[in-house]
Amino acid sequence: MPDAPAIPAAAVRTEAERGVCVVTVGGGWSITAAPPAWPGPPAGATGVVLRAADLGRWDSSLPFFLAGVRRACRAAGVPCDDAALPPRLRDLLAQLEAVQAGGAPQDRADSLLTAVGLATREVGVQARAILDFVGECALSAGRLARSPRRFRWADCAAEMQQCGAMALPIVSLISFLVGVTLAYTGAIVLRQFGGDIWIADLVGLSMVREMGAVMTAVVLAGRTGAAYAATLGNMKANEEIDALATLGIPPVQFLVLPRLLALAVMMPVLALYANALGILGGLVVAYSLLAIPPAAFWVEMLTIIDLSDVASGVIKAAAFGLIVGLSGCLRGLQAERSADGVGRATTSAVVTALLLLVIADALFAVLFNVLGI
Repeated sequence: MPDAPAIPAAAVRTEAERGVCVVTVGGGWSITAAPPAWPGPPAGATGVVLRAADLGRWDSSLPFFLAGVRRACRAAGVPCDDAALPPRLRDLLAQLEAVQAGGAPQDRADSLLTAVGLATREVGVQARAILDFVGECALSAGRLARSPRRFRWADCAAEMQQCGAMALPIVSLISFLVGVTLAYTGAIVLRQFGGDIWIADLVGLSMVREMGAVMTAVVLAGRTGAAYAATLGNMKANEEIDALATLGIPPVQFLVLPRLLALAVMMPVLALYANALGILGGLVVAYSLLAIPPAAFWVEMLTIIDLSDVASGVIKAAAFGLIVGLSGCLRGLQAERSADGVGRATTSAVVTALLLLVIADALFAVLFNVLGI
């Protein structure tokens, strides 16, 4: 087969005709190749004329080159005539110069007030969705209270095993290390004042009132809440929830309530277990670092902790369990019908649960302070 003819490279030829500089472009122009150099209008030229001869294939590099020629002519105060160029090339050159004359594109980003307003509206929409879901769960719970035979006790027991017994290893590790951390941190300050024995008060009160319930809720938010969102999101993507609604079975009553009850029951139990492990961690540090006997640690701790402290932690744990369950189930039912939507719902469930946990913990702190608990 004969070889294909080589495409000539882009070329620019400059000639002088009666004081006018004639710039002739030709060859093939490609944006991937370096454009030919043009020094600008010569001194003494009364004008510049643009022409095209033997022009091959060309792309946007040619209009850009010609636009540069025209800019150089305007800077030198020399008129530039492009009437000899092909009509299509003249049109593209005019459009390019019109765009360049418009300057930088207008900033279409939202202003600060607009962004704040949109964010506020989104917060209102999310708050309303949460309240609607809580109300729907409350109504479903009321209907089941009147007819408990319709409740799925077997499913609730299975969920209790998943969120309770299966979570013991990670809760044990986290709680023990939290107690160790509290003891070591408290020892730094208390040893300066000779109050080593008060380590028992610090660790015991912190674990019973705050850290036991909070750390357990955080662990279950990342473990169980995300699992609920992923499970319900997959069911929605597979149209299983739509099938339940078609059969006249409320998804909230069939899928959500067993999970909520399981978390509400198991969270206080796990919190009490976390309290014991955290106190054990503090006791180990007190014995090994401060040489405080376990009996002395226990007796001192009982002087600061009473039943109201334990009850406050249990109440918080039950509320935190409901928050984790509601967040996971809500985001799962709101998930888009795709794998990406399920992933976003899982992430959103954890973020929502953690945010609501912090808000609820602050509200409980204010409420218990007002009540003197």
